[in-house]
Amino acid sequence: MAWTEKIGPRSWRVRYPTADGRVGSRSGFGTKKLADDYANQIEADQRRGIWLDPQAAKTSVSAWAALWTETLDVEVRTEENYRSRIRNQIEPRWGSTAVGDITALAVTLWVKELRRRYARSTVAGIVTVFSMMLDDAVDERLIAVNPVRRRARRGRRRERSPVSVERVWATPEQVVRISDNAELLGGHCYGLLVVTAGWTRARWGELTGLRRVNTHLDDGCIVIDPDTGCLHEGNHRLWLGPPKTPASARTITLPPFLIDLLRDHLDGHDGDFVFASPRRCWLRRSDFDRRVFRPAVDGNLQRPGAAVSIEPVRQGLTFHGLRHSHKTWMIARDRPGSSARAPARQPHRGDLQQRRP
Repeated sequence: MAWTEKIGPRSWRVRYPTADGRVGSRSGFGTKKLADDYANQIEADQRRGIWLDPQAAKTSVSAWAALWTETLDVEVRTEENYRSRIRNQIEPRWGSTAVGDITALAVTLWVKELRRRYARSTVAGIVTVFSMMLDDAVDERLIAVNPVRRRARRGRRRERSPVSVERVWATPEQVVRISDNAELLGGHCYGLLVVTAGWTRARWGELTGLRRVNTHLDDGCIVIDPDTGCLHEGNHRLWLGPPKTPASARTITLPPFLIDLLRDHLDGHDGDFVFASPRRCWLRRSDFDRRVFRPAVDGNLQRPGAAVSIEPVRQGLTFHGLRHSHKTWMIARDRPGSSARAPARQPHRGDLQQRRP
């Protein structure tokens, strides 16, 4: 129950119990009637379950972010991504601001500034994390509404996704050429990794986490383990864990040529993992992409002094694009008259034996 107190000749304050058992107060009322009206409003809102403690809204964004991040229950990479966006973009602008002082107009101006500095997808990710923080602030009754989730208004630009985004994919012949380039740049293992990705549709983490015990060449398949079938990469460590989705735990049938190539490769080393660095360490995607895959795909003729000169093959193709390429081949094979080229033949060992001159 809220009550009023006189604290000066012409000054009253309202005292009220808070949800955590303490007593809060608000002063600055010039008459007893104004204080009584406010106390009655508190009691009415408390009975209806809609009352918000004004002190809670004074929590700074930095203080709320510190508490909020401790409650995250997501994958390590996702948590690192959230923390990075809070540290680098959200706290520099909002850290000292009380959550109750954030307005939709101020958020709009901030987003407009972000668009001048970052790509649209990056801005969307930053705003999403901020909105998630404030959604939970609403649930914890720090604020009444989330100012990030507002209705579109006239005079505000709305981001529209393209009707369709054409993905870059490669033909089987191009994948073999990229594999040859990767072998020239990093060795036989890297070339075989590219071919295996193209002809199995397996993801990066599924291949770099593939263990010898899950490579059943006599049965013509590889197995993506449901518990440890994927190599995950964080800012500071690598670890084995489940694949992307439960359905990703699967058995993948290998084409005959790939069985032979993988058998030769495994006979050449005694490591636990099929694909690894020359020192038999786990592969980091960023390092592989920078040193091997991007020049193997885009070429490196613009880099004077490169140890090996590489002609462009399929500029813009990503490693994940190999997965999409495989899907495109299968669609083309089953669709007469398709403009996409289905694999007319599978590569043989001679295709993948190119060596440094």
